[in-house]
Amino acid sequence: MASLDQLWAALRPVQDPEIGRSLVELNMIAGLRIEAGVVDVEVTLTVSGCPMRETITSRVHEALGGVAGVEQVRVTFGVMDDEQRRALRQTLTGAQERAIPFAEPGSLTRVIAIASGKGGVGKSSVTANLAAALAAEGHSVGLIDADVYGHSIPRMLGLTTAPTFVEGLFMPPTAHGVKVMSLLPFKPGGVAEPVAYRGPMLHKVLQQFLADTWWGDLDFLLLDLPPGTGDMPMSLGQTLPNAEVVVVTTAHTAAAEVAVRAGMLAHRLRQRVLGVVENMSTMVCPHCGERSAVFGAGGADEVSRTLEGAIGSPVPVLARITYDASLADPLPGAGPFVVEHPDSPAAAELRDLARSLAARPRGLVGRPLSVSPAR
Repeated sequence: MASLDQLWAALRPVQDPEIGRSLVELNMIAGLRIEAGVVDVEVTLTVSGCPMRETITSRVHEALGGVAGVEQVRVTFGVMDDEQRRALRQTLTGAQERAIPFAEPGSLTRVIAIASGKGGVGKSSVTANLAAALAAEGHSVGLIDADVYGHSIPRMLGLTTAPTFVEGLFMPPTAHGVKVMSLLPFKPGGVAEPVAYRGPMLHKVLQQFLADTWWGDLDFLLLDLPPGTGDMPMSLGQTLPNAEVVVVTTAHTAAAEVAVRAGMLAHRLRQRVLGVVENMSTMVCPHCGERSAVFGAGGADEVSRTLEGAIGSPVPVLARITYDASLADPLPGAGPFVVEHPDSPAAAELRDLARSLAARPRGLVGRPLSVSPAR
């Protein structure tokens, strides 16, 4: 018969799907016993309505089912009390309260904000699919829908699950490997309810999404910024000075002119401008396959050239994304475009963009240097 030591060892790699840490390490295994080949496991959930109950059950069955001598696994659930939830938060965050982990000097997370000068250029589409493409490449990715007034990231990712709230800490839901925080699940009126926040409230939302959310160890944190040069981009510069910025424009000259301002604001906030993405660059004829510049031409090149002249460092055109109606307006409940239409030219270009950004070295902005004065 399997021993308890063997069962505990088998359970140790099993992670909570929301937190991404071992159930054993988080003290979520309240009971474990075996009798006549039947293993009974009691798991203590963070909240009674935990949406990951079935996933946890499946993971526990898979882990214990492979132990020699185990014939049956029975999983039951309890719920943490207030003291246990406080202990869980202490385990996750340590003694610090409301600290932003991505602003810490030792953070290894690449923070990339996706900005635009105006709406309607496909910034959110690029952000959501870039996040999904990075996750598909094996990276750990988080995404903040910082476009508070025009939040559309949940729709782009086909996300319908709300965050779990545990002792003042949000556990972000995951869609296609991407952890997401958006204001949409917090609105009782749903999509149609407007958000009437002034600047201080916007800053508070960003602070909560950054400091009061358990993101775990991320390789990338993307932020879908609202268009323009208002409160949210400035709050980002204040809270995450180490953030890097990608500017999205279209090929049209009018879009390019205002996109320059988004890049200039990032530079003024001492953030590194990684480059420019030209969305809806050309359209492929579905009949003959010929490409047409129906939305203008040269927008990204103009933004790149202008920013390079003002900043004094390279601001390359990172990608030119082909127009696709399914990318611009995904169906309700559908997954990200790069998943639903993997063979399309736009999906290939978005995956190339993800690989390009992942391969670029992280800038030194906001990072401490190991130097000391000469003696």
